[in-house]
Amino acid sequence: MQRKRILILDGHPGETSLSRTFAETYAQSAQQKGHEVRMIHLSDLQFDHDFGQGNYNEYKPLEPVLEDVLNDLEWSEHLVLTTPMWWGGLPAKLKGLIDRAFIPGRTFDTRNTTRIGFPSPMLTGRTARVILTSDTPGWFMRLIYRQAMIRQVRDQILGFVGFKPTKFTYFAGASDPKPGNVDRWISKVQQIGAQAA
Repeated sequence: MQRKRILILDGHPGETSLSRTFAETYAQSAQQKGHEVRMIHLSDLQFDHDFGQGNYNEYKPLEPVLEDVLNDLEWSEHLVLTTPMWWGGLPAKLKGLIDRAFIPGRTFDTRNTTRIGFPSPMLTGRTARVILTSDTPGWFMRLIYRQAMIRQVRDQILGFVGFKPTKFTYFAGASDPKPGNVDRWISKVQQIGAQAA
């Protein structure tokens, strides 16, 4: 198996969570297989997550922790994001991290466009895995919500800056899991981490 540079972002704003457990589980499995791993816990980062009145030409100067996040993204070959779904989307602090750190000139290029006129992605050649927890049953997520959050993260965020393909692992019933579910979920994450997938 080819050795990979893996960045793991625990996208839960709390210090303890299933997202953190999954991030650490994945990291341990990947490291045991010889992969190089860097870990970011969103709860450790202090930054202003309000993009405010900024635009592509004038945006807030990046705090050092956001510069570190960008450096880690540029270093990585594979990104693992663990996050809950809250109100159909990403937690506010995680969305704020993306709003602030995914800036032109570092993650996408507004001066060069794709065939359909979108800015060119600058983080190409990288893959991603999102480990998503929710209380929404999988069938409801697919049929009623039409996987809106999954499509947003895959296509409008990670795909927009070059992470392709992005694979998803979805665990439902996370707030009050049935007996044995968490152990099964952890086992699944261990398998994914061992494969660096």
